[in-house]
Amino acid sequence: MAQEFCDARLIEVNGLTAKPSKEIGPGDKITIRRRSRITTVEVAALPAGKQVAKNAAAELYRMISDETLSVDPLA
Repeated sequence: MAQEFCDARLIEVNGLTAKPSKEIGPGDKITIRRRSRITTVEVAALPAGKQVAKNAAAELYRMISDETLSVDPLA
């Protein structure tokens, strides 16, 4: 799903449109645009391995904003 969002230019990292191969690190700000919603998070840490338990996933990022727009910006 992340690759599809990147290909559709719906994800930005630090204000720049992200490609699927974009490497991220702690401190990076990721903005995701979905229909009438824009979510921005800051990467707090990267996981030690490829698999992350659900209860540990929330420790990897910090929510900055989650806005619902009255108009669909993709329309």
